[in-house]
Amino acid sequence: MDYPRLVPGILIRRYKRFLADVRLDDGREVVAHCPNTGSMRAVNVPGARVWLSSSDNPKRKLSWTWELIALPQPGGGTALASVHTGRTNAIVGEALRAGSVAPLAGFSELKREVRVEGARLDFRLAESSADAGSAAYVEVKQVTLRETDGHGYFPDAVSERGRRHLEVLSRLACEGQRAVLLFCVAHTGIDDVAPAAHIDPGYAQALGEAVAAGVEVLAYGCEIDWQRAAPAAIRLARPLPVSLTRQVDAALVVDGEG
Repeated sequence: MDYPRLVPGILIRRYKRFLADVRLDDGREVVAHCPNTGSMRAVNVPGARVWLSSSDNPKRKLSWTWELIALPQPGGGTALASVHTGRTNAIVGEALRAGSVAPLAGFSELKREVRVEGARLDFRLAESSADAGSAAYVEVKQVTLRETDGHGYFPDAVSERGRRHLEVLSRLACEGQRAVLLFCVAHTGIDDVAPAAHIDPGYAQALGEAVAAGVEVLAYGCEIDWQRAAPAAIRLARPLPVSLTRQVDAALVVDGEG
C-alpha cells in the first residue's frame, strides 16, 4: 500500500484517544488525528519521530493524520510501527489479491466486510460466487505491542470485539467452513506473536478454544519502503510464528498508554 506524502515531526503527546500534538520539522505545532482506538501500549512515546499525512478535504476537522512512529530498539537502531489501524485491511487486502499470503493464495474472488451470523468479518475469499464450499473467512487484527521481553502480543487492551470475532470464526470452523485469523504485524521490530494473556486473559482463552475448533491462525510482518528519507509504502511481507502458550514476565511489562 502506497502512502501519500508523509511529513516528519516529533510526538508531543497523545490525548483524548483520538488527538495527538506533533511538532513538525519546520517548527509548527499541529494537532493530528490519531486513528487508533487501542491503548497504544509501547507505541505512544512522546519525543519519538513520527510521520503524518495531510488532507485538503474541507469537511475534515483535522487536516493531519498520524501514520507511523519510529521506536528505539534495545539492541540499537529503530523500528517503525503503524498507528493507523484503518490502513490494516488495505495492507492485507492488497497482499491477498496479489497472492502474497501463501496459505490463502489461489482464490479468484475477494469480498470485504462480510456479514456472518450477526457479525462483520474483514474478508471472504472464494473460487467463484457459485462455489460457496471453497470459501475462506478471514478476520484481520493489527499487532503493534512489543513488550520488553522482545516479543509481540495481541491485544493491547481488553477486546470484547476481538473475542466476539473469535466466537464467529469458531462457529464457522465447526460448521466445516474455513476460518482464519490473520495477525498483521505492523511493527518492524516484532518477529513473533502470542495472545496477551497478561492484558486480556479472556481473549487468550478464546483464541486457544478457536484453534481447537479448527480456526487457522496466521501472522505476517510488514515491510516499509522508503523514498527520499520518508516512508513511501507498507506491505505485508514474511510469515511469523505464533505461540498460543508464551506468557510475558509481569516484571517486564511496558506500562500503560501514556
